[in-house]
Amino acid sequence: MKIAIIIPKNAVEQKPSFYSYSFYKSFLFTNKHFSYMLAAPVLTSLTPAEHEVRVFDENIERIDYDWPADLAGITVRTMFANRAYDISRRYRALGVKTVLGGIHPSMCPEDALEHCDAVVQGEAESTWPQLLEDLEKGRLERIYRADCQTEMTSQVDPDRAKLERGRYFADIVQTTKGCPFDCEFCSVSVFDGRKLRHKDVSQVVSEIETILSDDNQYKKKSIFFADDNIIADRDYARDLFTALTPYNLNWSCQGSINISKDSDLLSLMKSAGCGAILVGLESISSRNLEAMGKNVNLRHDYLSAIETIQNHGIMVHGSFILGYDFDTVDSFDELIEFINEAELLMPLINVLTPLPGTKLYKRFEDEGRLLHKNWDDYDGQTVVYTPRGMTPEELQDGFRKVIRNVYSFERIYRILDQYWQNDYWRNSNLRDPIKLKYRTLFALRLVSLLPNSSRKRRWFIMKILPRVFEARVRISTIITMMAYNDYAYKS
Repeated sequence: MKIAIIIPKNAVEQKPSFYSYSFYKSFLFTNKHFSYMLAAPVLTSLTPAEHEVRVFDENIERIDYDWPADLAGITVRTMFANRAYDISRRYRALGVKTVLGGIHPSMCPEDALEHCDAVVQGEAESTWPQLLEDLEKGRLERIYRADCQTEMTSQVDPDRAKLERGRYFADIVQTTKGCPFDCEFCSVSVFDGRKLRHKDVSQVVSEIETILSDDNQYKKKSIFFADDNIIADRDYARDLFTALTPYNLNWSCQGSINISKDSDLLSLMKSAGCGAILVGLESISSRNLEAMGKNVNLRHDYLSAIETIQNHGIMVHGSFILGYDFDTVDSFDELIEFINEAELLMPLINVLTPLPGTKLYKRFEDEGRLLHKNWDDYDGQTVVYTPRGMTPEELQDGFRKVIRNVYSFERIYRILDQYWQNDYWRNSNLRDPIKLKYRTLFALRLVSLLPNSSRKRRWFIMKILPRVFEARVRISTIITMMAYNDYAYKS
């Protein structure tokens, strides 16, 4: 059979999105995307060799509907569900069987089944081979449910050979699944379970070596570890980081705030190549943290924890949620003040989103607080429910106020300047200095933007230009912050 594996585009047309990477593409004159969804190489690895597989990622290319596929497998996240449904309907009109899998169909199978021939609920490792066999024999079932969560030690490495890896800024690797926490708003524990499962460290090393292999068409050393909490099992994390150290990687990850209490592990992370960690701080209100079940955060002083992590040379991307039940219109200014006090360069700000399958979604549905089920708006930046402490319009305006403040050019430059003065930042950047020719090209590109820029962006460019050739200044960080500003002021 010919099998098309589809990754729907990560943005709705004409709607500003943090996930579209449109600024990067415009600034760099490229169609590269941040990374691929791991579902595509996982499904490829699970597909028997007698089948022909092509991967179509809409974030970097158009889907070739003329390719004579027998089956289209589409991976679906809630905010991109409507686009996935459109793709499925188009394939079905061509006589191609379609199957939808991933987090959204797993949580909303009846919704997904209206637009496809079959749904995979849960992890595909135990269902995909059976689905392919059933399709070949003409007995495709409507729903394939994973009866259990497979041990990661029994899984084969994701097959990235079908991906155009040169079209992505980073590779993605997952070493663990499951989360011991059970936050009300989060779908991770619902989908992956609360029991921690992980690959053998030797498996991860083998996967990294494959990614770095000269046999690949594109060699890179930038990795994003997709684990929901890479330090959940401390002993495993130590073994993993020790094994990664010789490879001189540049990687980022997600982890819980309690990493700040383990200085030795932080030092090991930095030695292994960790440059940034996404920490779910969620709220500065203890009442909100209690309500959402984020009890691990209640035991830590945020300012001290952030300072400790960053003093090890690892940047903290603090993630915050606006609109929990104890937020009011005053909460926006309070969060802005905290982010400034903490000197967070890249805070990630989200509107509370009740994703299907979560306890939050059920609670809001029971309370009659969901405004609609247009999945396009379940994107972390659009209000889709009635908040308790304000109106939906006040929450939407407050979100806009926060991102425009923390991503303003004035604040970006101020925090960048503070970072550049710190030894940990300087030493971190000197580890892998950018070549002079790339700094020169970056400077020329900045100059080219001056005629068509706003007054504030012109000011920022003129402040940045004299520093572009300083070794401590990481070019990728400046581009990222310009992208954040672009997103904030289009929202």
